[in-house]
Amino acid sequence: MADLDDHQPFTVAPTGPAGEPDLPEQSRSLDELNRAQALLAAQPVVEGHTEPPRVFDPEDLPPVRAAETGAQLWSLHVEPEEGVVGTLRRIDAIRGLIEACPEDLRLAHSTAEMADAVNCGRVAALLGPVSWAAVGGSLATLRAYHTLGARAVNLPRFDGFAREAVREMNRLGLVVDLSGADPESVRRTLALTRAPVLLTRAEPEELPDDVLRLLGENGGVCMVPVAGDLSETAATLDRLRATAGPQSIGISHTVDPASGYAPLFAELLRRDWPAEDLVALAHTNATRVLRDTEFLSRTKRLRRAA
Repeated sequence: MADLDDHQPFTVAPTGPAGEPDLPEQSRSLDELNRAQALLAAQPVVEGHTEPPRVFDPEDLPPVRAAETGAQLWSLHVEPEEGVVGTLRRIDAIRGLIEACPEDLRLAHSTAEMADAVNCGRVAALLGPVSWAAVGGSLATLRAYHTLGARAVNLPRFDGFAREAVREMNRLGLVVDLSGADPESVRRTLALTRAPVLLTRAEPEELPDDVLRLLGENGGVCMVPVAGDLSETAATLDRLRATAGPQSIGISHTVDPASGYAPLFAELLRRDWPAEDLVALAHTNATRVLRDTEFLSRTKRLRRAA
């Protein structure tokens, strides 16, 4: 079964032959937008954070999303007082939503199933991350969430239980999501985990350069929300790419699904980003984190069975 990474990298054509006059600014902008749209048609975005609708109105299904989306991590975040019960209700609601939209969404438990969904013209929906408060300090609860289909857990702080939980998540194949973690917690987690991490709702301005470099060494991915100010988002991505490396950038979500991701990618083309880095930003990096986490889990199981 084909993986998302089986797509050949999209080749961005040069603006014009060497020696010719530059295109007018409007023509260049249209050209870059067309190139961005073509790239995203072949390399759809893996979104790190999707909020389910509060009310599942049949008239509003499927939920609005950017046209260039290929896969989504559906947030299982609940308030601390909701705990396990609230998380189970959210899992049930998301599963019901997916079942109500079979022509648009498909539940995925692995990168192979992600690829299959995209190849069939569906958006792959993955469950997670789970709220740290909803784990309740219990490895048994962590294992139960994995059995129910969750594929990521948010770890905002590092303590004694977090050390046990990270090891168990590596064994199970649950991605460690460090969104909202303070720099020291990120450092300590990266020193322990054997799998790459995600920051599904990253706030890169909260992370110093040394932490971003550690993230790059880990192979983790900082997934950035696409705000209304594309220049600001592009500048944030420029910093991440320069500090953590092009292997550590991804997309969290967009505040304007109607506009999609092509305008941002056109802006990055204007900033001379190469095609391979744009493909990595769109989906390759996030897919790799999920796949490497799966591979580590399988390796651990095989070793224990030997």
